[in-house]
Amino acid sequence: MKLANLAGFTPAISDIKKHRIVGFDSRDARARPFNLLRTSFAKKLKEEGHRLVGITSATPAAGKSFLSMNLASSLARVVDEPVFLVDLDIRRASLAEEIGLVPERGIESFLEGHVNDLTEIGHRIEGTNLGLFPTLRRTSNTAELLAGDRFTRMIEILRDRCEASTILFDLPPAFASDDAMISLSHLDGFILVVDSGKTTRRHVMDVLSMLSPTPCLGTILNRYSGGLGDSYGYGYGGPNYGKYYDLKNPAS
Repeated sequence: MKLANLAGFTPAISDIKKHRIVGFDSRDARARPFNLLRTSFAKKLKEEGHRLVGITSATPAAGKSFLSMNLASSLARVVDEPVFLVDLDIRRASLAEEIGLVPERGIESFLEGHVNDLTEIGHRIEGTNLGLFPTLRRTSNTAELLAGDRFTRMIEILRDRCEASTILFDLPPAFASDDAMISLSHLDGFILVVDSGKTTRRHVMDVLSMLSPTPCLGTILNRYSGGLGDSYGYGYGGPNYGKYYDLKNPAS
């Protein structure tokens, strides 16, 4: 499955700004945390041979979908092979909405047996190396879909028959249901998004135990306000970085 075979889509600037998707623009100072994150992430994947990685959180509203989209778009700007991002948060799918995409069908259609070709679901983000596979929300029987043979087949296709170097999966929160646990049994590892204001140490330890033996490849501390001056709160840099990214007024 090739990126070029997916339907093209160009997100509206208004949708990108509304949902704070900054990973597509290397000149945006707000993309800096994701640029730093993607480098360490890509290095770890290469060293350990991982390709299929889930992104989850302990509880809802930790910012995992926001981080998934920004990390995927930032990563797709620097790798040679395409990056695919798959929305597997079937109950609360949001990735398509974040870029203004209104799909007729999504991953749920493949899992339900209504679509047999994943290229009918995927969308190529024009001008980028990113392919997005959206999902239309389902409120029931999501565990059955993820535990079925169709899900196993989908993973086999993505792992063995697609050109993407890295495939990220936006998963449900670990404590919301067993959907994340079921999904991760087929993946190489996961990243845990930690909300600095809500996620406790006990939450983290319980998630790691619950999702074992799938390895945790790292954690992302979201909404951190530790005084380092980063407006997104990921703990990088200081106030002078804005000038570094300002081409009209470059820092010396």
